[in-house]
Amino acid sequence: MSFPIPTLSREQGELRLEDVALNDIAARFGTPTFVYSARAMREAYAAYAEALSGVPSQVCYAVKANSNLAVLGLFARLGAGFDIVSGGELARVLAAGGQADRVVFSGVGKSAAEIEQALSAGIQCFNIESRAELARIAAIASRLGRTAPVAFRVNPAVDPKTHPYISTGLRSNKFGVDFDEAFELYREAARQPALRVSGIACHIGSQLLDPAPVAEAAEKVLGLVDRLSDEGIALDHIDLGGGLGIRYDDESPPSVADYLAPLLARYGTRRETLCFEPGRSLVGNAGLLLTKVELLKHGVEKNFAVVDAAMNDLARPALYDAYHAAVPVSTRAEATTRRYDIVGPICESGDFLARERDLALADGDLIALLSAGAYGMTMSSNYNTRPRAAEVLVDGSRTFVARDRETVASLLRHEHALPSDF
Repeated sequence: MSFPIPTLSREQGELRLEDVALNDIAARFGTPTFVYSARAMREAYAAYAEALSGVPSQVCYAVKANSNLAVLGLFARLGAGFDIVSGGELARVLAAGGQADRVVFSGVGKSAAEIEQALSAGIQCFNIESRAELARIAAIASRLGRTAPVAFRVNPAVDPKTHPYISTGLRSNKFGVDFDEAFELYREAARQPALRVSGIACHIGSQLLDPAPVAEAAEKVLGLVDRLSDEGIALDHIDLGGGLGIRYDDESPPSVADYLAPLLARYGTRRETLCFEPGRSLVGNAGLLLTKVELLKHGVEKNFAVVDAAMNDLARPALYDAYHAAVPVSTRAEATTRRYDIVGPICESGDFLARERDLALADGDLIALLSAGAYGMTMSSNYNTRPRAAEVLVDGSRTFVARDRETVASLLRHEHALPSDF
């Protein structure tokens, strides 16, 4: 069997991530646990670095995909910049050793406090997403006596051909400024003494499997850059976002080199730094969610494998009806193969992690839910007062606890029981 996680293998019937047996991970750290491969992340980043070799470029890891401090620290050591969408993510980047001057701040609702925080830290650029935000950043920068570096995230109205919940470049989406308004907004920004026009940004969606829509968007963006240059507004970087998809099931995503090739062909020998914001393609297939079968429930119409992970741990199946491969950690020849829905203990019919999977299972077995390195832990919650999972980083034969498992006591720590005299 070929796994979408390149560093996952089966040896003598047991799954291993790099050189570590997943059975050993479960025995040491319990379940559910997110487990990440450092080698897979390094190799994924190296694919971008190699494809962009010789091109003035910057890779800004999209923190929202997986914001664990150890993951951020690994990319910081590789020389990555970072794409953030909140003040909290900026604090994480800095705590992990990332450089503020390699941070781009996206997002439609940056608060005044977050803008001040980013200006004080000295970030590389704000990606502005509305006329109102332009005014807000200019006013705050002026009040603080600072100059804010800015770009506009333009909405090129290109259909990315992806799930509607992760499409971001259409006129009906909340993101970015309308392409037809962008030129005048740049002129307005250039007149603001508290702003420095730095670049342009565009991101049309996530889990993209075809480079053609991105290339179409890039063509429009480059045309606008040239028009701005003719106006005397020279940009220092062109940010074409992220979005390259990964294999979850039977998808055939392009390689990084093939995905970037049409963009680099359009870029040619321009002087501006070319920026990308990959997230999923760097970490998605570097991680899995390890979970244990609590019990098997065999019914007339359905069989259920009830596990100790749930929709609060991995929201993508319930949110997007997303597919994650479900692989038994140990092969079990003596068990009967049945068709199971893999579900959690949460009190919702939408609490499923996988549907209609033919598996040979017994109570207590371990299952690895693959391709869970992106939008797993970052989208998790404490619904039903469930402590969130632990996170473990594997590097060769070494393991590192990147995040301790939460406890019920830690969940209650910031709450207050009602006093008798209230």
